Amino acid sequence: MVDVLLGLQWGDEGKGKIVDFLAPNYDVVARFQGGPNAGHTLNIEGKRIVLRTIPSGVFCERPCNLIGNGVVIDPIEFLKEAKELEAIGINLRKKLKISQKAHLIVPTHRLLDAASEAAKGEEKIGSTLKGIGPAYMDKTGRNGLRVGDLQSPDLKVKFEQLKKKHLELLSLYNYAGDSGELEKKWFEAADYIRSLDIVSGEYFINEKLREGKLVLAEGAQGSMLDIDFGTYPFVTSSNTISAAACTGLGIPPTAIRDVMGIIKAYCTRVGGGPFPTELTDATGEDLRKAGHEFGAVTGRPRRCGWLDLVAVNYTIMLNGVTKLIVTKADVLNIFDEVKVCESYTIGSDEHKSIPFDITAAPIVPNYTTLKGWKTDHAMKTAADLPASLNDFMQYVHDKTNVGVSIVSIGAGRDQLVTF
Repeated sequence: MVDVLLGLQWGDEGKGKIVDFLAPNYDVVARFQGGPNAGHTLNIEGKRIVLRTIPSGVFCERPCNLIGNGVVIDPIEFLKEAKELEAIGINLRKKLKISQKAHLIVPTHRLLDAASEAAKGEEKIGSTLKGIGPAYMDKTGRNGLRVGDLQSPDLKVKFEQLKKKHLELLSLYNYAGDSGELEKKWFEAADYIRSLDIVSGEYFINEKLREGKLVLAEGAQGSMLDIDFGTYPFVTSSNTISAAACTGLGIPPTAIRDVMGIIKAYCTRVGGGPFPTELTDATGEDLRKAGHEFGAVTGRPRRCGWLDLVAVNYTIMLNGVTKLIVTKADVLNIFDEVKVCESYTIGSDEHKSIPFDITAAPIVPNYTTLKGWKTDHAMKTAADLPASLNDFMQYVHDKTNVGVSIVSIGAGRDQLVTF
């Protein structure tokens, strides 16, 4: 029994908080793709914590946590994150397992990322420059280092071989950079990872399933950033849809029960790329301020816009979503009216599907206007929700044919309303 939880937009939908809320119901929480470019923000007892690689179930007593083979790990970033958690009493040696087949980011991956982005000139995709793309390229190019290699006596030989290849590529970019200081930190961090429980992830998780255990598969980023189905080329380097849970953990499709898709009540995007409902006016700025829309990892201000149901219906289809979760409904509390995009006008035609090249022609979003739910009273249960917010949820259900199971009306763990 595997339930998959993932974002249906361009990331930053609030996955970490939802995983933290749901985790006590599961025996294993497993990350299945992405790397330290994706930050999951949680509010634990009033303290803001950002998880980049470690699954969001580490704060709960029941579940074990697994970093699956589909994840790419930067040992330096991982060690920083681990030390932050250990400082507040989280015992990762007890709580965390790492798949030996997960790939590693090395310092020269970061240099390659920066060189590649610089070479794009004005066509930058908005990379976080964390080395994610080059690490996935080495994975598919069959050159990568994996967590299991950390236990090999030939680790340094393999590391130097990969570094040599990277330096040759950097010379083609005519890009100068020094990874010497980071290399020392990398090997120190690698020693720490070796001290954790490195497992054969696919055998581990399938054994848990045979024992009847419940697994929550945690995705990173959002479905509109999927390497195959997102707004290419402004996408991430991995598959972010539900199918990636199978390849990123080593489980069969028949193991999946529910797919829970998360959307914000509006849209945000970080970095470059098309964004049909983007608001570049005062309304967009109001959304950014009210929603505190700044990247959890990069700190970059997020682009903001109205909810785009063309994109949401597309990602619901791709993922086979069975339950919808709506976050940040409280942010829209400042508006008398809210808008939702139901279709696009491209040229003279109306479309309810995502075009092959979403950057090829101007897209005009067609909006439906709904009454806002400006309210002063505390919202803690479904009965507390104002009628206009319930109408909004019903509208989303009618337009997507998927029921809303949870709505978030604040940052805290206790500010989630279930249906």
